[in-house]
Amino acid sequence: MRYTIYAFFGFSLGVLLVGLRELLFGFEENRCSMTYMFEYPEYQRVQLPRRVARQYPSYGLYLYGEGAYAQETKGLKLTGAPVLFLPGNAGSYKQARSLGSVALRKAEDLDRQIQMNVFTIDFNEELVALYGGSLRRQTHFLHECIKAVLRLYKDQPDPPTSVVLVGHSMGGVVARALFTLPRFNPYLVGLIITQASPHQAPVLSLDPYILQFYTTVSKRWATDAEKFQNVTVLSVGGGHRDYQVRSGLTALSCPIDDLNKMSLVVTAVPRTWVSTDHLSIVWCKELVLATVRSFFDLIEPETGQFTDDPEKRMSVLNYHFFRHPVQQPGERQHDPVTFSAPPEAWKEVNTLRLFYSAPKEAEVKYFLFALSSRRKAYSHFHCRSNNMEMSSWLYGCTQISGSVCVQAVDLSSGTELLPAYKAVTAKISELSHVSHLIIDASNPGGEQFTVECELQREESFTVSVQMPHVLSFGLTVSDISINSSGLLHTLQLQDFHQVYQAFRITVVSHCKSTKDRLPSVYRLRVPWFREDSFTTASIPSVSEIYGMLHTSRPDNTSSALLQLHTAPNCQYKVSFRISIPKVLGQILRFSGPTLPVYTAVVLLLMIRAQLSSVKKSGRPFGMQEAMSKSLQLHTLELPVLLLMLLLRQSWFRDIWSSLGLPGVDSLPLNPTGDLSQDVKASEQEWPRLVSPLLCVLGAAIAFWGSTILRVFVRFLSFVLAPMHRPLVSRDCGTLRLRTQILLMVCLSALGGVTCGALALMISTLLHFYRVIRLQMAERSLSHVLNLAPQKVSQNSENGFHSNDCHSKGEECNGTPLLSESLLQDVRDDLELHLSLSTLLTLPMMLCAPSLIHWNRNLRYCVHLDPDPCWPHTLPLLLSSVLLINCNTQTLLHSRLMVNLTTRLLLPLCVGMLAFCPLHIYRVTHFLSAALTLLGSSCYF
Repeated sequence: MRYTIYAFFGFSLGVLLVGLRELLFGFEENRCSMTYMFEYPEYQRVQLPRRVARQYPSYGLYLYGEGAYAQETKGLKLTGAPVLFLPGNAGSYKQARSLGSVALRKAEDLDRQIQMNVFTIDFNEELVALYGGSLRRQTHFLHECIKAVLRLYKDQPDPPTSVVLVGHSMGGVVARALFTLPRFNPYLVGLIITQASPHQAPVLSLDPYILQFYTTVSKRWATDAEKFQNVTVLSVGGGHRDYQVRSGLTALSCPIDDLNKMSLVVTAVPRTWVSTDHLSIVWCKELVLATVRSFFDLIEPETGQFTDDPEKRMSVLNYHFFRHPVQQPGERQHDPVTFSAPPEAWKEVNTLRLFYSAPKEAEVKYFLFALSSRRKAYSHFHCRSNNMEMSSWLYGCTQISGSVCVQAVDLSSGTELLPAYKAVTAKISELSHVSHLIIDASNPGGEQFTVECELQREESFTVSVQMPHVLSFGLTVSDISINSSGLLHTLQLQDFHQVYQAFRITVVSHCKSTKDRLPSVYRLRVPWFREDSFTTASIPSVSEIYGMLHTSRPDNTSSALLQLHTAPNCQYKVSFRISIPKVLGQILRFSGPTLPVYTAVVLLLMIRAQLSSVKKSGRPFGMQEAMSKSLQLHTLELPVLLLMLLLRQSWFRDIWSSLGLPGVDSLPLNPTGDLSQDVKASEQEWPRLVSPLLCVLGAAIAFWGSTILRVFVRFLSFVLAPMHRPLVSRDCGTLRLRTQILLMVCLSALGGVTCGALALMISTLLHFYRVIRLQMAERSLSHVLNLAPQKVSQNSENGFHSNDCHSKGEECNGTPLLSESLLQDVRDDLELHLSLSTLLTLPMMLCAPSLIHWNRNLRYCVHLDPDPCWPHTLPLLLSSVLLINCNTQTLLHSRLMVNLTTRLLLPLCVGMLAFCPLHIYRVTHFLSAALTLLGSSCYF
């Protein structure tokens, strides 16, 4: 039985490690280019008003500079456009150097005609993603910094009236929180660019303050959306490399008609096309260049300041971050186009396809595609070229004379950049006023490039593919072969729309001739969110693409697409199969933050099993055996599932809300958590199928965590043994009643005056000391050679083992012998307290962020305000002190334990699964209730 337990939890740990490996390392290498400083970076502190400096002593405002520019700005006489960088969780103000250095080099290329001044805020590297108590302070300080920055320009002829904000991680959330301040003027900020900022929800909800902060920000931007239409917000997610903030959380929750609020993943940004981790998104050269280019395009040459026109901001951001067409931002080409090329430069294409390779010599060349006889047979015209110069190259002829077009309209606005070439697709049904399509293949500079074009039928280049089910476990493969006679093929991936799906897509290409062929580009496109990813492959090749989503489909109207930009006259075979490791990685990416909840549930069930064993046999199960016996998933999942089903009924929801009960938390695997919405039943049940897997993974964490704790206790007891007098009593490490009362009073006062997490940590360590002393006693007794055999009382009832005179330290026949029963009693107490110590470690870890924040700000203030651990952890604090004296004998004779405690622990576990996955700080409340019952059982 013991080997079976270890095998099961070993397998569970293996599954967890596979998922963690895929989450942390299962992606391509970092393909971002590093940004370098050409001169030593300097950060000049900006003096703030005394009132602000006294109110925020740990914060600061700095101006970034290098070399001569840093010397010129020593007096803070600035003439550029202000940009303010906001660091995120544990972020440094020095992270602004990438943005500031690239902006400085760009200004030097323009001879300082246009210039940016990059400011940055020092938030003391606070852990605002884990401790939300300082988010409001950071928001108020940001407001003061904006006013201080604008005051620096008051003597300029055209002073700026607004500041552009660039926020990394939680800095982006703080930037949007500015608009919740009652005295904030929304016209002080016109543009906000956020990088890997979790706008949807916090990654971890370890205290109620961070959830209150998010609720306030979301409600403000939803109710006052019309007031903020002049504010342009662009949110950029990092992609699959960012395992700290998944890109689905970076999407902005704004009205659909508000086009000034844009969200995308960095893999879809033109000229970037790379995934970034949570830190490299700040210094990734490809993304920094796109950001700086957009900033300089937004600066008005006349004033040298950022434009106040929301339409221009949106046009510029669309150009640099979304499509990157050939037309410059704000450029409109409605005038007809005329050509001056001689007749020999024109050539009409009578075939359906064009392949043209420009010569080394300069040449003017135009190709004509007649549409009159092809409108009914063909639906689209597709063209691509590896000439990446962004200039017009596709026209529609409206007036033709012989073989020469006299007048045309520019159709190049639909051009988009791909990693290997630019491409454009025109819909023929929308070109009724056009007689011919014109391809400009001229090379006035003598550069060589290739142009490929073709007429297409939509039904011929669009194929629907049924994706394998997740439960096929990779055994089912969907194959499709494409005999490519065209340049573009679109595969509609049916039933690929959920975040827990992950596919390994293999594309095998083969061509008879590979001469003068452009590489293939495979694009995984998601219609409901801009999270496209690109893969470039040579010909022939075998390419593996892992299809995973950042967001689930919000409706039932679309599925993901795989666009294959192929080489003509080649064969492609595409295979789809489920990737189980990637599925595990996706589950951990989205639901991994809930594992502390499941771990707490398993630990509490383990203690419940030990109490039941004490009740029946007078001895507790061992930790491993108790955990295996308590892991009964149906007792946990069925009540939660029943509750969720009842909440779909309107009458039950009315009763539930009238009682003031909180909503039931669901796993973050669906696009909506509202149970009242009409969604597919299968989509709604999937999280409940994932929940048992998370429970097993949580049990693996609890099992091996408790095993490591046991080994650590044995090692520590061996190290500390020489410092203690050997004791062979089960009461070693206990406290007198007066000492317990004094400790509870002192720890309560300490928590109220300083930090509640500090008092909780001390009480947990005191209980841990009790465990170490029990381990010392167990080692001493196990090495005693004259243990008397254990005796069973003749009048014992219900099979309980009674302690004989030797276990009580009495003399038998005048000889103070020790019995085996005493050794067994000490081992029983050790098993119980090891379980309690493991359980107490969890709330201490959940409260650790507030303790770290308090320690970092100790020189500014002794009291942590606000304190998420006080007074909510007071019952847990008192219970941990009371449990120091607890043993199996007192529990055995406790009426409260028999009648109440063992019965209430299971409902508390079900309550944790129902109300804690999205509110992790509630775990501490449930554990406080459970340990209060257990502590009371030792005395009543």
